[in-house]
Amino acid sequence: MAEITYLEAIREALSEEMERDPNVFLMGEDIGAYGGAFKVTEGLLAKFGEARVIDTPISEAGFVGAAAGAAHMGMRPVCELQFIDFISCAYDILTNYVATARYRAFLGCPMVVRGPSGGYVRGGPFHSQNPEAAFIHTPGLKVVYPATAEDAKGLMKAAIRDEDCVLFFEHKYLYRRIKGVMPAGDHVVPIGKARVAREGTDVSIITYAATVYKALEAAEQLAAQGVSVEVIDLRTLAPLDEEAIVATVKKTHKVLVLHEDTRTGGIAGEITARINEACFEWLDAPVLRVTAADVPLPYAPSLEDYVLPQVADVVLACRRLAAY
Repeated sequence: MAEITYLEAIREALSEEMERDPNVFLMGEDIGAYGGAFKVTEGLLAKFGEARVIDTPISEAGFVGAAAGAAHMGMRPVCELQFIDFISCAYDILTNYVATARYRAFLGCPMVVRGPSGGYVRGGPFHSQNPEAAFIHTPGLKVVYPATAEDAKGLMKAAIRDEDCVLFFEHKYLYRRIKGVMPAGDHVVPIGKARVAREGTDVSIITYAATVYKALEAAEQLAAQGVSVEVIDLRTLAPLDEEAIVATVKKTHKVLVLHEDTRTGGIAGEITARINEACFEWLDAPVLRVTAADVPLPYAPSLEDYVLPQVADVVLACRRLAAY
């Protein structure tokens, strides 16, 4: 089978799920005739018609709220945000209403809110954010952030079939750079399960999304220096796969948590706390973090490179752990 890109894998998942279930439909800004800001939904309007591929006004709170109502009535809406940065406009409806609907009223909310996230593309502060930490602490929301084309497809299918709201972050740097061969048949990746992206014995890197590739590149460099690095791709941030986290800690005894989100309040702190609670006695060194700096992401290439985690930062932190 031919390789397809991360972006095409998401499109394929949307198309297959729309074919499988007539209750699945798409909403978002310019997703119809234009095919989406990054062309993820290109061709779906012609295939499924304007009743199932709906162009909306520029009102994230409005169409996410409309999707919640449709989900309560048995539909399965998938909302595209042109850039995930603007999910903040829908924060109220997602956290105060959607996330609490099952608890308050026994109402499921089977909907997906998806969109392009992340930096390394010179997008500046309004088009490069990683706002996952704003939502992972909200009970009732699931948060998914795949790194591979295969996972992008399989997790999107799982998200659409889920009985509650899933926030689906798609790293725009990966859209056309990462390719994969899709498994045959109905390829669904379970939400809440991490994967081992690389086996190792000396240091573990726990990461997700685009920084998986920073970790893998660093691991290659460190292997040449005699340091064996294991890379864990979380895939899902809420719920976290604590079993996989504990397993890698017990295997290597030294852990680096790597993410593109800012340092303060990022998920690295939560992962570190869980490691301390669950397997502190297995640690041979402090848990370290490599993250973005606590600043809005600059537009200038040199400044963006300085703020975001780079391979050299990962190598330095892992060498520090290996020598501890």
